Amino acid sequence: MPRFYCPQPLVNGSTVELPEAVAHHLHVVRLQPGAALTLFNGEGGQYRATLVETGRRRATAIIDGHEALEAEAPYAVTLAQGLPEGSKMDWIVEKAVELGVAAIQPLAAARSVVRLSGERLEKRQAHWHGVIVAASEQCGRNRLAQLHPMADVQPWLTASAGTTRILLSPRATESLAGWARTNPPQAVTLLIGPEGGLTPHEEDAAVAAGALSLSMGPRVLRTETAGLAALAVLAGAWDGV
Repeated sequence: MPRFYCPQPLVNGSTVELPEAVAHHLHVVRLQPGAALTLFNGEGGQYRATLVETGRRRATAIIDGHEALEAEAPYAVTLAQGLPEGSKMDWIVEKAVELGVAAIQPLAAARSVVRLSGERLEKRQAHWHGVIVAASEQCGRNRLAQLHPMADVQPWLTASAGTTRILLSPRATESLAGWARTNPPQAVTLLIGPEGGLTPHEEDAAVAAGALSLSMGPRVLRTETAGLAALAVLAGAWDGV
């Protein structure tokens, strides 16, 4: 059944106008009135709906009922990702949402090749939000992962003090898997460097700010692999605990 994010109040028995992007999609796939839909607004659960009217730019649906279904992990993970080049961030955001990340924090690190600011940054943030929405629609999540504004590594380390932060580093001697097996499920932040990793100064600053330095094993992972592999490790250790 097609699933769509509809950021507005959804009430049983009411008729709602669907977002223009959703209307366009329904027009392209030629879904006809009477078709069953699933809608969610990010406030919990999902809604059964029936398509009433569809056009190139406008579509409406009637809300048939609420289903209290959730696909969220019982622990909240924030992925603090050093900004990579090209479209890698799109891939990271999409797959992190599928793996259950609760929040994404883009970081400008010393070795980040891409530098974003002003209007260009605003457009990228809006684009990443769209990736979160699309991934949530596809994977069955009814709550959107939070997208934090871009931040520089050093100020962010100070501002985020007090939370359990994990620095993934090839220099670490303890593994993330070993740490997860001996600690209960909890809210954590995973700190991932861009291509080339965080600088030694950034790693030292993270540890000085209280971050745990953990490794993903003997192999060096690409930036677009490390965070996703770490999310999978935590899921393997903590899901169902």
